[in-house]
Amino acid sequence: MESVQSWVSKNKLITIGGLWASGIGASLVAHSRTNSPMKPSLRLIHARLHAQALTLGVLAGAAAYHYYEKRARHPNTHIIEETPALPPPSMAQVAEWELLTPF
Repeated sequence: MESVQSWVSKNKLITIGGLWASGIGASLVAHSRTNSPMKPSLRLIHARLHAQALTLGVLAGAAAYHYYEKRARHPNTHIIEETPALPPPSMAQVAEWELLTPF
């Protein structure tokens, strides 16, 4: 299982493209076995739509996998350090700002 995960992690685009092609093929096979009066061009359009839906699902899964993989490698990067508060501007700075800003 880990070897499959490492290969998928290294070859993400090939995996997504392969799933897209297999989605088109599976959808074409499924529609060709039914006795519906659809034209071949309409079957191809439906196969493409099914493959796009599958691809969007795979991309969402790949994004979630990438997020959690990155988070596991660097667990403390999501913590934002507080920056020290700036002192309030002086009256001279406020007057200068009012003069320099056009609106």
